[in-house]
Amino acid sequence: PYSMALERILFPKHAPNHPKLLTSPNKPGPGKLSPYECGFDPLGSARLPFSIRFFLVAILFLLFDLEIALLLPLPWAIQLQSPTTTLSWASLLILLLTLGLVYKWIEGGLE
Repeated sequence: PYSMALERILFPKHAPNHPKLLTSPNKPGPGKLSPYECGFDPLGSARLPFSIRFFLVAILFLLFDLEIALLLPLPWAIQLQSPTTTLSWASLLILLLTLGLVYKWIEGGLE
């Protein structure tokens, strides 16, 4: 407890004498100058142009990934009281997603 009180008293008095303690080094080393794993330049602009087509394909991937997550419990749901209702809802979901995929394909969103 006494060392912390002593440090609080002494450190503000000596801080102006040691500016290197309070600031980061101005010369970046090779670690800071090397690109990240993604290959982007770490010191360049963060506002790089982004491909909208890539974004749309990523959204489509997420939608179909969600479809798999919704259809995953289907084998267990068939064992319920009314498996025909379960299969009809699952078939409707697959039909809607297939129609959406065909629409995107005709529109040219997958090219």
